Amino acid sequence: MRRGLLIFLLVNLAIVLFLVHQVWSLLTLLVVDGAEDAIAKAELPAVGSPRKDGKPRLIPKIIHQTYKNESIPPVWQEAQASCIDLHPESEGWEYKMWTDAMSAEFIEAEYPWFYDTFKGYRYPIQRADAIRYFVLSHYGGVYIDLDDGCNRSLDPLLVYPAFVRRTLPTGISNDVMGSTPRHPFFLKTIEVIQKYDRSWILPYITVMGSTGPLFLSVLWVHWLRGGMNVGDGAEGGRMRLIFPDEYNGHEWSFFTHHLGNSWHGYDVQLIFWMSRNWILVTIVGFAIGITVITLGYLAYRRFASGSKDASKWNKPTYGHRLPFWKRFTSSRQDYELVERHEV
Repeated sequence: MRRGLLIFLLVNLAIVLFLVHQVWSLLTLLVVDGAEDAIAKAELPAVGSPRKDGKPRLIPKIIHQTYKNESIPPVWQEAQASCIDLHPESEGWEYKMWTDAMSAEFIEAEYPWFYDTFKGYRYPIQRADAIRYFVLSHYGGVYIDLDDGCNRSLDPLLVYPAFVRRTLPTGISNDVMGSTPRHPFFLKTIEVIQKYDRSWILPYITVMGSTGPLFLSVLWVHWLRGGMNVGDGAEGGRMRLIFPDEYNGHEWSFFTHHLGNSWHGYDVQLIFWMSRNWILVTIVGFAIGITVITLGYLAYRRFASGSKDASKWNKPTYGHRLPFWKRFTSSRQDYELVERHEV
């Protein structure tokens, strides 16, 4: 194998390895299912029945929700009311609605190092995402999106150090989360969140990767790989998962999902189309990749070997200035005329 070709192949291999390394956590999400951390129906009391397992309550009785102000749109008022009604103050529950103004004041007072980043987020949903991690880490409790209603009391979930919702086929969501105060996973989340404040051109990808479910899923994979997902006590770091059956769709499920996606924009339709047509997208991606590599190799041959061969044999390189079809159809006289014309 010629030395130049070997160098070309090694450079391409290095590029591929670099790209795989950059997306390795995303690839890991395809194979990590989290089944060992699932909150199974078998370990939950029947709906309406008190807990009899004797386990201590770890998560405080606080429900957190967020909105830009206190005027909740009618489409979500029923869902909001269901959570408030099932968790009354008379049973020790506290309800906190975090408006934009309250969230900014809280961050400025308790986490001033994050205030500039918080206020500087381009999209309001990024602030709505970020505040939920900070209040869970600070106060503990249960965060619930406004488009998620409550189907039963959340009391059985309070015996775990932390829980999040598992999404299929990959990752976890940040729409329903519970945590003890200063849980190590959420401490880590607020510690690194500034590092993920990047723009990815499309608003949807930017939000998902900087503060949203994709950001949280990547941290979750790192948490599992680091062996941190252990310990069921008050100081434990284990994250339990609510799978679809326990989240929505059954009488024993904890939540009901309502119309949401209030922040989705023009780019989401493209992304959802790509997810529905992933086979076609994969084929096109491979075709583009092969084409780029082929063009790169042809460019390499032209640059690295064309001028060298011409110099070696001391022959004019008229053909390199012509379209490829003229190299085979034109006579030597044609070449000379073209050369004089170009000069």
